[in-house]
Amino acid sequence: MDNHLRTLRAQAQWTQADLAQRLGVSRQAVNALETGKHDPSLDLAYRISVVFELPVEAIFQNPYRSAPGFDR
Repeated sequence: MDNHLRTLRAQAQWTQADLAQRLGVSRQAVNALETGKHDPSLDLAYRISVVFELPVEAIFQNPYRSAPGFDR
């Protein structure tokens, strides 16, 4: 899933370890999310949105949204 985590984290001037601590996950988990190796659970996506004070939709992009025939 595409996301803006790295950009948001950089704007906040946080390291991956800083963000990991705020989210209650490992630095490696943050790296995996930023690089798209893993998608967040719904709970983690919500926690990320709370930390950045943004809606989930502003952080994560649905790859199917731009697919032909996707009408939602």
